[in-house]
Amino acid sequence: MLMIKAIIRPEKTALVLSELCDAGFPAVTKYDVVGRGKQRGVKVGEIYYDEIPKEILMLVVKDEEKEDVIGIIMKNAKTGQKGAFGDGKIFVTPVEEVYTISSSSKEL
Repeated sequence: MLMIKAIIRPEKTALVLSELCDAGFPAVTKYDVVGRGKQRGVKVGEIYYDEIPKEILMLVVKDEEKEDVIGIIMKNAKTGQKGAFGDGKIFVTPVEEVYTISSSSKEL
């Protein structure tokens, strides 16, 4: 199993979540974050914004579902046809163990 964490623009979250759910991936954890990427923030006029609002979507999927989930996120989180700086990042890490608290059972 794999954990996919996608850092995306807040205005893209509803669309990405809707498309993931429609594709059979309803289990998602979402949280608000602030940060900056390589561009080190944004300057608008004389004002410099060091912390840019983003949202992180986190899901755990089977290895064979990885490409489908990443494709859905990439397609729907991208700004325009080509994308833009600040559209986000996707991180994929292995999941070694999963436990369900309510049943005290191991799932892997």
